[in-house]
Amino acid sequence: MQALILAGGKGTRLRPLTVYTPKPIVPVMNRPFLLYQIDVLKKAGIEDITLSLSYQPDKIQHVLGNGSDFGVNLRYITEPTPMGTGGAYRFAADALRETTVVFNGDILTNLDIAALLDFHTSKQAEATISLTPVGDPSRYGLVETDKNGRVLRFIEKPSPEEAAKLNINTINAGVYVLEPSILDIIALGENRSFEYDVFPEILRLETPFFAYTMSSEYWLDIGTPESYLKAHHDFLDGKIDGFSLEQESDFESATRSEIDLRSRIGSGCSIKPGVKIVNSVIGPGVHIEEKATIENSVIWSHTRIATSAEIRGAVIGRSCHIGRNAIVSEGTVLGDKTALTDYTKV
Repeated sequence: MQALILAGGKGTRLRPLTVYTPKPIVPVMNRPFLLYQIDVLKKAGIEDITLSLSYQPDKIQHVLGNGSDFGVNLRYITEPTPMGTGGAYRFAADALRETTVVFNGDILTNLDIAALLDFHTSKQAEATISLTPVGDPSRYGLVETDKNGRVLRFIEKPSPEEAAKLNINTINAGVYVLEPSILDIIALGENRSFEYDVFPEILRLETPFFAYTMSSEYWLDIGTPESYLKAHHDFLDGKIDGFSLEQESDFESATRSEIDLRSRIGSGCSIKPGVKIVNSVIGPGVHIEEKATIENSVIWSHTRIATSAEIRGAVIGRSCHIGRNAIVSEGTVLGDKTALTDYTKV
């Protein structure tokens, strides 16, 4: 049993945060994002994991290494050209020829992979796709199954009226179990998409293709700044279980600063008197001057926030400078090394 994480995207939707930091290692609760997927796979006893990379692969390898620090064995494959999700799977898994759990690199979930594998085995499936219910299915492509969980068809972004008539609210959750036979229906070296090429071909060939539907598991595509910030708030709200997140203790905080119990503070931070931090995640090495206010925000490492600055509902990248009395308002996203002068409002 092996796993493949498709982590080759450029993270365009998450820019400007991904200009210098590839999406697989953007910090989530001060941990590289990919570690959450590795944790989920490791819990199911899967320790041999291949990362299919394309954008800034050296940075990812530098952060994650060979995986020994995380109790897994990591192997890296860099796509020679963009190959799509299906093409990347064919390229990465062809030499191994064994049952493979495939993870879309955008997905944050605590899915029980062991239960997914048990379902796959019980159905004698050649391919199993995970599904998750959503509140507004018109924003996504839907997946229709029969009462036994066999995949019947894919429905691309129906209107709200069509979705209501179909009475379907399950979408592709981006985690698959695939047998080696699936490799044989994908042309080697060509750009192929699971959604538009591989899955329709599996249906056409009438290959045993089933869907495992999540119930209480957490699922979120963190591909946009809005969903990236939401992931942090969901962690702080206690909505995501199954991960061990320890609060750092080696930071300096003045006795007259206010830090609520929900917030997470990275190591090496310096927090001066009068600072107020509410429902926020502060990265390592951040320096916060007197009377600054940070609410409902994520601050990446080594940023400096000057006296009386106010940051609310924002994401601030690495090594930024926020000037005195600057106001950073809700929805703002600042890339690495951004500098705001004193009294700036954004």
